[in-house]
Amino acid sequence: MWEYLSAPVDVDRLHEISDSRLWHARLMFLAWGIIAPLAVIVARFFKVLPGQDWPNRLDSQFWWLCHWVGQSIVWVLTIVAVSLMSPAETGSMRWPLHWHGWLGYSVVVLVCFQVVLGYFRGSKGGPSKHLTDGCPEGDHYRMSKRRRVFEMVHKSAGYSTLLLSLVTVFTGLWMVNAPRWMWCVIIIWWCILVILFAVFQRRGMAFDTYQAIWGPEPAHPGNRLPVGWGMNRYRVTRHTNEFKQKE
Repeated sequence: MWEYLSAPVDVDRLHEISDSRLWHARLMFLAWGIIAPLAVIVARFFKVLPGQDWPNRLDSQFWWLCHWVGQSIVWVLTIVAVSLMSPAETGSMRWPLHWHGWLGYSVVVLVCFQVVLGYFRGSKGGPSKHLTDGCPEGDHYRMSKRRRVFEMVHKSAGYSTLLLSLVTVFTGLWMVNAPRWMWCVIIIWWCILVILFAVFQRRGMAFDTYQAIWGPEPAHPGNRLPVGWGMNRYRVTRHTNEFKQKE
């Protein structure tokens, strides 16, 4: 069994990989195969933690810190991994022309775009902060056009980059003719991630970011806007202090 799993996926080619390519692969898989998808799952499903007395306790920073720190590490690992794959190491300028190279560079461009995009997300603000004209302060609290555009682009680019990185990983495995056990481990790992995503989604853990921070009261301006795909929003029932999931 092990003899079969340890053999290259393409028996007509040798499995050959230099030290720099090996570390490139290790760092990229750590970044995009493990840290990036986990940071996305935490950001989507753990804005309100199990046992948190929401809405009496609001604005847990756990998801934000995990997402920000995790994706920052992903960015650093990506830059380091790409620097290992210089033309001098490959001995030819043809390497970027491979599908893996083009896809990889696309991932790098997208992740750098996300870093720059973060500076344009606007201010947070809140109900207790007001501008000189009396309007509530903060792009996020007011859900200004700037903030709405940021969230749409950030989430779309984020999920697209994650899926693109998965394709890039498999093209890399094929390019170096990786052994079968590597393919099996990566496929099983991603199946686990997909199952976790589906389970958390079905349990209603995809909490609306705005309500996780400021609560379900309709007085908050962001609660009057539609939410993204699969996100759960709650509303306060009339004449009571109870709240229920919005249909």
